[in-house]
Amino acid sequence: MSTLAESYDALLLDLDGTVYLGGQPIDHVAPALARAKQQGARSVFVTNNASRPPSEVAAALSGMGVPAQPDDVLTSPQAAAVMLSDKHPAGTKVLVIGAPWLVESVRAAGLVPVRLATDAPAALVQGHSPDTGWRELAEGCIALRAGADWVACNVDTTLPTDRGLLPGNGAMVAALMAATGLQPRVAGKPARPLLDAAVRLSGCHRPLVVGDRLDTDIACAVAAGAPSLLVFTGVSTSADLLSAAATERPTYLAFDLRGLVEEDHAAKIPSPSSSGSSLEWSVTTDATSLVLSAGRQSGDGGAVSDASALRALAMLTARAWASGLTAVRAQDDEAAAALKRSGLTGPTD
Repeated sequence: MSTLAESYDALLLDLDGTVYLGGQPIDHVAPALARAKQQGARSVFVTNNASRPPSEVAAALSGMGVPAQPDDVLTSPQAAAVMLSDKHPAGTKVLVIGAPWLVESVRAAGLVPVRLATDAPAALVQGHSPDTGWRELAEGCIALRAGADWVACNVDTTLPTDRGLLPGNGAMVAALMAATGLQPRVAGKPARPLLDAAVRLSGCHRPLVVGDRLDTDIACAVAAGAPSLLVFTGVSTSADLLSAAATERPTYLAFDLRGLVEEDHAAKIPSPSSSGSSLEWSVTTDATSLVLSAGRQSGDGGAVSDASALRALAMLTARAWASGLTAVRAQDDEAAAALKRSGLTGPTD
């Protein structure tokens, strides 16, 4: 069998919650991506974060032991600027709510960034900045009510940090939506423009989307018809996975990025029509729950490896999607250990 890095020619990697968290690299990331390169997969870092330019992102990644060049990074402001320039001629004024990199992206697209509604902008672009406040949102509200075209870099409601989930750009976008009743066009995930731009950038033919969020990374892959890997190092949990809508369902699962380069650290989610049993695990259902039990070749008296627990989770996921059940129950000690490692809890018979 081949690893994921051997099966795909480009890895379209999310950053926050996938590669790093709160400015610190996530365990196993650097060696995994180095091995992925050796196995033939280029890493392209595709981020909804609108606050930093590619050069800064690449430098930060390199400082974490993940070698990267600016051309390996694509941000939502770049995709947003393309969306604006496709609709508006050069020299059009665009009200910018966001960080300096968003201003630079607008200017690089031949448009004129402004900060006040009194400048009569024809468009508004909005991206994450920790400095955005009421005054900036008020200028945006006035511009939108005057008919400005509205592009949001992304609509992530939260941003993962080492202090937990904090308000993301989507929270600020939601404030303007509430104030105006309008909806923006969206550049970043889960919309397709950012992913389409990443495919063009890499020149790849077999991309794999890699991320930690079902509602952005995975939803974007589904919308684009691309395979995806969900890692449990950021926002989405195993419980979220079991109840995922059809538009947010990944192809593969991994606890971390070792799943890209080690066969035992990734699992493909079976077809919902599969039998739900193997020599290792069996998944059945009762009136209210998914029931996991150890097979003839599972573990040893309750000892369950990460790889085995991941395969159990993949089987549970397929059965959950087919049945609509999301509560889980362990039939034996080995199943209980697998559920615990997967971040799921439930009674044991």
